[in-house]
Amino acid sequence: MFVDDYTFDAYKAVGFKSFTEVDKDVVKEVKMTAPDLSWKQWMGYFGNVGKISPIPKDMKFGQVPEGVLRLGGTFVVDGDNILYQWNDRVPGDHPDISTILLNVLQVDNVK
Repeated sequence: MFVDDYTFDAYKAVGFKSFTEVDKDVVKEVKMTAPDLSWKQWMGYFGNVGKISPIPKDMKFGQVPEGVLRLGGTFVVDGDNILYQWNDRVPGDHPDISTILLNVLQVDNVK
């Protein structure tokens, strides 16, 4: 699900921060690797970024849109229940899929 507007109220409501609010020591702890994409896939990615980035109409050249600095996350939802939530610590930080599945299966077994 993709949720976005220029107020970022939905992001704030679930605890997502701006990259400018992240502790510098936390940034150092995150090991990031680039996805294994082909040249064509990278070009497609960069082409899509410009189309879906929330850039306000009054943005001046050289300014960084707030939407670019906003961190996201990963949720597993069952009806009204959040079974799993991960808040990205830096852009590109994401949980391990097997960890998500283990957590969700444990929650499901508790029911």
